[in-house]
Amino acid sequence: MNKIRAAITGVGGYVPDYILTNKELENMVETTDDWITSRTGIKERRILKGENQGVSVMAVEAVKRLLAKTKVDPKEIDLIIFATVTADMTFPASANIVASAVGATNSFSYDMGAACSGFLYALTTGASFIESGRYKKVIVIGGDKMSSILDYTDRTTCIIFGDGAGCVLLEPTTEEVGVIDYILKSDGSGEAYLHQKAGGSRIPASIDSVSNKQHYVYQEGSAVYKFAVTNMAEVAAQVAERNNLTKENISWLVPHQANKRIIDATASRVGIAEDHVMMNIERYGNTTAGTIPLLLWDYETKLKKGDNLLMAAFGGGFTWGAVYVKWAYDS
Repeated sequence: MNKIRAAITGVGGYVPDYILTNKELENMVETTDDWITSRTGIKERRILKGENQGVSVMAVEAVKRLLAKTKVDPKEIDLIIFATVTADMTFPASANIVASAVGATNSFSYDMGAACSGFLYALTTGASFIESGRYKKVIVIGGDKMSSILDYTDRTTCIIFGDGAGCVLLEPTTEEVGVIDYILKSDGSGEAYLHQKAGGSRIPASIDSVSNKQHYVYQEGSAVYKFAVTNMAEVAAQVAERNNLTKENISWLVPHQANKRIIDATASRVGIAEDHVMMNIERYGNTTAGTIPLLLWDYETKLKKGDNLLMAAFGGGFTWGAVYVKWAYDS
């Protein structure tokens, strides 16, 4: 009997209409367009505006586009996994909200938190459900409304992040395509360098926590950068080496869009030229769990069946990982 693999059979994405440019940020915080661009590669990012607009708003639109494109009845969906650190509320899970909104009434659903590595964690988890033979259609979402946890007087963080969501449909196949291999890692000592201090059970929301700005992203940029450059690149190289992937047969590097210098370092470590590296950081910034599925959404028309994709990410926690996917269809 041939091995069951989980193939990506469709992608969807959504970014808000509002564009926050570097020029606009110059009027909000002490920075310049040149400074931001030279250090991050970011020119603009999308921001979800309006009252009562949670991350599920973007995820619902992404999933609706995916279902329409693949012509899948939402009642056929078995499972929805939503990777996010900016859920609409503590409970219910944003995945539950999305499932209801799109009509996936026969699915079970839950959220997964691994910061910027969340989509890779969720993708491999979803693949395991497919590989078990019990589930046939799994939707994996990655998305964040980072603007909801940013201090727009802190130039070390507010210039980096944006809002957006993307998703993929996983289905079983016995062909040599789909999720082939992965390595996932974590190191809890990274808490000191990248975290959101309040809002959880350790420091519940209070007047003091709000006035002390403890509900915003905190990042020690230099420490995070050094750790990310080393580990994201190394794990990508490990997955490539054990699957005999080289610059000659890797069709695309699909890296988390945190910082162009980290992307370049990962590409250099694996030996991949820039024209084989997916990038949209200049338009969206860092959408945390949304970056990799949004890359797939942007580049879908360039992908061909059998293309070797090497995905890599690094995020708060610390979390990091790499996934080898062989593309399953001609777009």
